[in-house]
Amino acid sequence: MEQPERQSSFRKCSSAIKTKVVNNLNPVCHSGLELTLKGKFLVAHNHGKSIPGKLVSVQIYSGTEVDPNTGKGKLSEKAYFKHGGSNKNQHDAQTMTYTTRVHVDSHFGIPRAFLIQNNYQKFFLLSASIETSNNQIIYYDCNSWIYPFKKTKSDRLFFSNRCYLPIQTPRALVELRKEELDRLRGNGTGERNEWDRIYDYDCYNDLSDPDKGPDHLRPILGGSKLYPYPRRGRTGRKPSLAGPSTESRPQALNFDIYVPSDERFGPNKLKELKSNCIHAMIHFLPPKAESLLQKNSRSFDSFEEILDMFSSNRNRKVEGWIRDNLKKMIPVEHLKEITRTMKKNPPKFPIPQIISENEWTWKDDIEFGRQMLAGTHPVKIQCLKNFPPKSKFGVESSINPLIIEPKLEGWTLPQALEQGRIFMLDHHDYIIPFLNRMNKNGICAYASRTILFLRSDGMLKPMAIELSLPGSSLGYEVPKVFVPAKQGTEAALWQLAKAHVLANDAVYHQLMSHWLHTHAVVEPFIIATKRRLSVMHPIHRILNPHFKDTMHVNALARLILINSGGILERTLFPGEFSMQISSELYKEWRFDEQGLPADLLKRGIAIEDSDVNNPTGIKLILQDYPYAIDGLEIWVAIKKWVNSFCSFFYNNNDAAIKADVELQGWWSEIRTHGHSDKQSETWWYEMTTLTNLVEALTTLIWTASAQHASLNYGQYDYNGYPPNRPTLCRKFIPNEGTTEFGEFLKDPDKFLLNMLPDRFEMSLAVALVNVLSQHTCDEVYLGCKSSPGWIDNELIQNIFAEFREELKDIQTRILERNRDPKLKNRRGPANIEYTLLYPKMSSSSGSKHETMARGIPNSISI
Repeated sequence: MEQPERQSSFRKCSSAIKTKVVNNLNPVCHSGLELTLKGKFLVAHNHGKSIPGKLVSVQIYSGTEVDPNTGKGKLSEKAYFKHGGSNKNQHDAQTMTYTTRVHVDSHFGIPRAFLIQNNYQKFFLLSASIETSNNQIIYYDCNSWIYPFKKTKSDRLFFSNRCYLPIQTPRALVELRKEELDRLRGNGTGERNEWDRIYDYDCYNDLSDPDKGPDHLRPILGGSKLYPYPRRGRTGRKPSLAGPSTESRPQALNFDIYVPSDERFGPNKLKELKSNCIHAMIHFLPPKAESLLQKNSRSFDSFEEILDMFSSNRNRKVEGWIRDNLKKMIPVEHLKEITRTMKKNPPKFPIPQIISENEWTWKDDIEFGRQMLAGTHPVKIQCLKNFPPKSKFGVESSINPLIIEPKLEGWTLPQALEQGRIFMLDHHDYIIPFLNRMNKNGICAYASRTILFLRSDGMLKPMAIELSLPGSSLGYEVPKVFVPAKQGTEAALWQLAKAHVLANDAVYHQLMSHWLHTHAVVEPFIIATKRRLSVMHPIHRILNPHFKDTMHVNALARLILINSGGILERTLFPGEFSMQISSELYKEWRFDEQGLPADLLKRGIAIEDSDVNNPTGIKLILQDYPYAIDGLEIWVAIKKWVNSFCSFFYNNNDAAIKADVELQGWWSEIRTHGHSDKQSETWWYEMTTLTNLVEALTTLIWTASAQHASLNYGQYDYNGYPPNRPTLCRKFIPNEGTTEFGEFLKDPDKFLLNMLPDRFEMSLAVALVNVLSQHTCDEVYLGCKSSPGWIDNELIQNIFAEFREELKDIQTRILERNRDPKLKNRRGPANIEYTLLYPKMSSSSGSKHETMARGIPNSISI
């Protein structure tokens, strides 16, 4: 059913507003036969050359007047790009403006779409606007590569920023809407080319590299009960020669892997990412010759040597083996430019904050506990209600309550449990089944449980660590228990035990909380959105900013991070079992538990609260939990914005949600295709009410923005100094009476250094987190508009402005909390201010650390 183009409202509009809206919908009819539509197109070039005349043409579709011959909107004649000026921005791209003048008859109607044909080389179209003869400006957010017609064999279609539910689509746009969605789905066959815009699903069958030999075989993730996994974007590459079920792999050094052209980085982003990688490689990685000389001396000899990694004296020229490999992964002109820049302004790497004030703070037990609440991985701590804890296999912890009770500030253990003062960092059940296989590869890993007590000052005091190895029979384990000590042998053993716990936590952080629970689970939502929701659909419009660059980032991760022999296998102790563990934990993933309130309830950190004045619906039992306190404010702001947005377009009508064919197809495809290994689960929301839609969208936006920011951008501050968060251990804790115990007693610090990752592993891990922690040049932050006319609706823009103001208020409250001396977890012994959920509503410049540690990007963009 066609409905006239109009402004909706929460309540009946005043007659004055109605008059204004009606007038805006009808172009002024001039006495002549022609009107002129003025087009403006913003293009980003890296090559700095303008597009030659008549190589790019534009045709405009009416959104209100139908051509009886085609059943689509009236289509204008072609008009050609005319260069209208340029300016070079700080990120090297030449932003050029092109104009067109399109003549149409006086009954053409309102332009709501345009076709663009490119007979030049590819370029990146940032945005477009079309001005009508009555000075109305129609905006188009594009942000896409436009490839040559000889490659695509079709013109590119863009719709304006006006939103319509399917049933409200003007008749002039109905067929265009359908054709565009059909085009994006493709037919599910064939190898994809760089210029394609086809979205389809596939399993993770491209992590293996069987052509390199059996050591590079990995399970296919997704499509089986044994190895369930979210789906990723299909590339259609040919099978590997040695393994027909495995997709062949592209050359990693080229950073070249298919993602739909709308999902590819803009012209500066990939160049910037490569540049950051090169800077980090040159600064942190030892030269090849040096690493070969260190075959018999793999460890750092002192903590001072580790600190030397951050010295400015380590800057080296781009030469030798590094230069030879860089030539394969980056165009020569870019490499020359990066080399010139490095000579002129050598990159400076800040000292990670964990050691910036005191190089030994990382050893502090209170800092160890604080980072579970305000560090780079604050999402794993849980509150215990029963003691001792049991595993899912029925194995009871060997931690004796008698060693805990004397440290409870006068509480009995039952009282402390009842009052919510006993906490656990649990890295036991998921690791135990893999330990025997992992520990055959020169790795020395335990499963761990860490018990902590909530002190009266709000800080967590570690009380015991249990490290376990599998026993000789199923269900039998060999545990060791360690307790804090101030000095002597017990204190040194305690430090070794903490290192093993931190290695467990670093693995869970990277593979599960960071990769699986943000990057991997969001990708199927992106694919389904592009396949099932028209760009004109309001839900597409609200979600799209939160999907920017994610598919490209994930594709690069499959290329160089999570693949066989990739960086994560080289730096994390599970090695070749890394992604298998990730798959095992996907079995426990539930979408309805990914929202922050639900997560806090599940971990026992909060209880339900029926107070109608509490928008979170929960009450925290930890009053000084920076991640949760800041996060809940962000969550409430997102949910309020989403609720207002959805209420407007669906007019608070559940029936409209049920009747929305695109929305229903989207939600169904997420379950049956994107997360198809979970499709039979009963916890999926029924997409039949406004409440469920708002909860689903809030969860998705929270995951892609604030949750990812809290897990990613603090990595350099904490993980950048490897002793604070080692990624693996190369020694077990020695048993008394052994030769190794004698070595430990002789020099405990030297033993710890030998237990930590070697020079190359440590350097590679630091280089990685340095790159991952940096915000990119074209970042758009939560609450910020990507363009002035991002949606063609004044009321929605006003509601979004309210969302932005609320985020500004949250910023102020975060800074106030950080200054409150009673909230000790906001800074802790390391004096690291908690700003990982600071929205960053201003563009004020600051130190490189501020660039890393502040700001919530809209999307998983790195």
